[in-house]
Amino acid sequence: MAAHAHDNRVDDSPLWKHVKKEWKLYSFLILPLIYFAIFKYAPMIGNIIAFRKYRGGPNILGSEWVGFQYFQMFMKDPTFWRAFFNDLTLSVSYLVVKFPLVLIFALLLNEIRWMKWKKFVQTVSYLPHFISMVIVAGMVKEMVSLSGPINAFLGWLGYESIGFISLPEWFSSIYVTSGVWQSLGWGTILYLAAMTAINTELYEAARIDGASRFRLALHVTIPGILPTVMVLLILDIGSILGSNFEKILLLYNPLTYETADVISTYVYRMGITGGNFSYATAVGLFEGIIGLILVTIANEISKRTTKSSLW
Repeated sequence: MAAHAHDNRVDDSPLWKHVKKEWKLYSFLILPLIYFAIFKYAPMIGNIIAFRKYRGGPNILGSEWVGFQYFQMFMKDPTFWRAFFNDLTLSVSYLVVKFPLVLIFALLLNEIRWMKWKKFVQTVSYLPHFISMVIVAGMVKEMVSLSGPINAFLGWLGYESIGFISLPEWFSSIYVTSGVWQSLGWGTILYLAAMTAINTELYEAARIDGASRFRLALHVTIPGILPTVMVLLILDIGSILGSNFEKILLLYNPLTYETADVISTYVYRMGITGGNFSYATAVGLFEGIIGLILVTIANEISKRTTKSSLW
């Protein structure tokens, strides 16, 4: 009787009714769910070797239990802490520069009234996002090389050439600048979509009150897209310890490890290159836990201050 009553409650639930009604639409979720199950969730089983000694071979879950030995090892490793603080520095610098620039650029795009010009600007700003990271890294290296256009311009001004790509102090600037160039236009898509949902009557009422275009953006547009802004900010905060691995791997070299080596590249060198798989897994697991904590804290702060959150 209890099981039968439970089945009736499930059948009568609004969600289940909607699934049965729109089953064709929900069927499109099957492939994405399979993808995430195989490539995102199943590999998480491998995190067990962060607590077990793995020497290679058929026993993919390790040969013996070692507890927190590998966590204690990287906590005492100064190279890890250098990578940790480099990761924080690069990610926070990138977030502080990119986040407001993307928002400002979206607001400026929204103010363009000539649609052909607006589409042209959007297309040009979107293009860098679709360029392969390998090509982007090659372009960046060419731009900042000793014979590149930047050093040519410096020479024209009377300055000596600078080996940007081999100087640790320049890596952060190169990483942030190239990242903003590549993501500026693409990052505006969600903001522009959110702006289209703002009630036009709010703009009309503000214009009647004599509001300028700047005031309209400040008091109507920004409050209207604030939930979207906060959700994107929460996601960005969650990836603070997840600097662009591919880009850094392609741009850095032993001369710039001092400021360019981050946790993901450290894990790559320790695990794939060095063969210390259990050690690298422990470091990667630590990075993931920190990211989860940051997302949770940012979500709670957003929920309490703006009433907008991911969950």
